[in-house]
Amino acid sequence: MKRVYLDNNATTPLAPEVFEAMRPYWLEDYGNASSIHWFGQRAKAAMEKAREQVARLLKARASEIAFTSGGTESDNAAIFGIVEAARGERKHVVTTTIEHHAVLNTVQALEKRGVSVTYVRVGASGVVDPQDVESALRPETVLISVMHANNELGTIQPLEEIGRLARERDIYFHTDAVQTVGKVPVDVDKLGVDLLALSAHKLYGPKGVGALYVRRGTIVRPLMHGGHHERDRRPGTENVAGIVGLGAAAEIALAHPPEEADRLAALRDRLEAGTLERVPRVAVNGERTRRLPTTTNLAFDYIEGEGFVIAMDLRGIACSTGAACSSGSLEPSHVLSAIGLKPEQARASIRFSLGRFNTSEDIDTTLEILPAVVEQLRSVSPHYRKEAVSAQHSAVSKNG
Repeated sequence: MKRVYLDNNATTPLAPEVFEAMRPYWLEDYGNASSIHWFGQRAKAAMEKAREQVARLLKARASEIAFTSGGTESDNAAIFGIVEAARGERKHVVTTTIEHHAVLNTVQALEKRGVSVTYVRVGASGVVDPQDVESALRPETVLISVMHANNELGTIQPLEEIGRLARERDIYFHTDAVQTVGKVPVDVDKLGVDLLALSAHKLYGPKGVGALYVRRGTIVRPLMHGGHHERDRRPGTENVAGIVGLGAAAEIALAHPPEEADRLAALRDRLEAGTLERVPRVAVNGERTRRLPTTTNLAFDYIEGEGFVIAMDLRGIACSTGAACSSGSLEPSHVLSAIGLKPEQARASIRFSLGRFNTSEDIDTTLEILPAVVEQLRSVSPHYRKEAVSAQHSAVSKNG
């Protein structure tokens, strides 16, 4: 069976070049980067090279990059770190209703500690309005947290405008850029962010490693306590092989031609258009222009999303109903609910996310299989059968 992987927003495959870059740091250069002997200094040099590589990808300084275990830790370290370091008893955070749970669950934990949080709503487009962010600001606001691109819809948020608001009011600005780094250009100065989270496994690097960009001069209280690693930002012996892999992935992303985004957008558009053409009662969720070139989210009337994912997987196609970290949840997607979808529409929505290794043949295969899967699922839906019978009766009545 030919297998097609269209769930790259959940994780990307490890690039072969990244694996080769990591290999020596498991087998040969295994030293602790804090050790002063030859083995340790070899590991330290490799780690600092990776720091430079990640910094170049973000157009940042190497000293502003701290390595972590991934996007979730980076988000937690940024949000808790800023709020804990802020002066004053009254503290306020502004975020949005469509953030990843790594952000939402973190700010909800802060609420339990007495921190006030405002959740800015979005409309059907899934794009945050900067004016709504501005309206939410208060004198005691210490942090704004808005993701760069949504992991379910792919919608890209207006960070530059929000960044200007933050600078004008001297408020720290954090973004979860896990879905954008390595896919679209990211310039921390242009975006106006003070803190940015990224994860290696979203850009063809290894799982279990990420980074947090912290703008020079930003005061962040560490999330954990221990040694003085990562300039006192994140204690613990560093995952040298993983960090080298992240650096290699960043280097590959920098070298990738801009045309790659156009290629993926064209494949995404062909998948989207082909589905809309072949299958009735399908809608595209969210903004269709201001989004990642890799992502489409489609709502199929009269199907159940989990059943669709399983049926497609049995035929060799991997896709998802939304965020991998929410898999198995009985609740409809909070993102799709936030853009106004009814629970049954949210549960009938499917995310297809493309990556560097997808081909035109992958799209052809998917479009060959998808319509029959939808028809099979609809055939057992009582609501679909009821509508089909109603339509037949209406046609008979119209024809006399």
